[in-house]
Amino acid sequence: MALDPESQRILDLTAAANRPAWNTLSPQAARDLYLALRPAGQGPMPDGVSVSNRTIPGKNGAGKDGHKIPVRLYRPDRAPAEARLPALLYAHGGGWVFGNLDSHDVLCAQLAIEAGIAVLAVDYRLAPEVRFPGAFDDVVSGLQWLASHGPSIGVDPTKLAIGGDSAGGNLAAAVAIWARDNKGPKLRMQLLAYPVTDIVARGESYKHFADGYGLNAATMEWFMDHYLPDKKARDDYRVSPLRAQSLAGLPPALVVTAGYDPLRDEGRAYAWRLQQEGTVADLVEFGGMLHGFLSSPMLLHGARRGTTLCAAALREALVLRGQ
Repeated sequence: MALDPESQRILDLTAAANRPAWNTLSPQAARDLYLALRPAGQGPMPDGVSVSNRTIPGKNGAGKDGHKIPVRLYRPDRAPAEARLPALLYAHGGGWVFGNLDSHDVLCAQLAIEAGIAVLAVDYRLAPEVRFPGAFDDVVSGLQWLASHGPSIGVDPTKLAIGGDSAGGNLAAAVAIWARDNKGPKLRMQLLAYPVTDIVARGESYKHFADGYGLNAATMEWFMDHYLPDKKARDDYRVSPLRAQSLAGLPPALVVTAGYDPLRDEGRAYAWRLQQEGTVADLVEFGGMLHGFLSSPMLLHGARRGTTLCAAALREALVLRGQ
């Protein structure tokens, strides 16, 4: 398997910059650095999409009034203003510790434009300030809100998908299981890009790509320790969906993995288990790509190709099969 030359260039530039590793920083310092690097990777907002921000109510926590969750709606300009569009609920990556609505802005916009759907991105609460299951609860709240209030924002609540990348893929997979088991909104698809699916075991890809390929094993441990430090609780499906008792009866899935990624093997394992238990699942591996590649279209042709693939799958599941 060959590393894509553009991926290699990113690794070379990263090494030359000699920035501190994420796991050597405080969570806030890591967030600031991550957001500072995002513009060069994702580039400007594409034309042809309208974007609006709002907040939705979150699940009641310690405070009796609960909390508000920021969300961002992307809607392709070519859609008639009165149209109720199919929609994707999207959870960003960032190890449950960093990332926000801005860090995945272009990816969400491009999915909306190319698929011809609405995308609602959820700015879930981050660890360690809010640990597991805070992020999970916020994505559940986002799905429930979209299903019940979709018409008010031009969304058809009968045509919904859920998706995310990395930690966001973890949340999307877990919330799809929750929806199946709790009479939640019926989902037509789950889009899981290089998802975290098991924070108990470590696949062979952790050994092969432990360091030197962007995301490393030490940083993943740092993420997990911030999100769920109690190792005895890590087999909960809400954080390790691969360990769910059953993966049957879930919405069809597109699982995208990267060849040079510590998380590669658990993404493969999740897709294979979905298929074995009767859930239609496509596994597409971008062999020369690094973890997180979809959100860097300015640096990687593979990111653009991958986004188009994801958008085509969303369009098929939500638009073409819904006609």
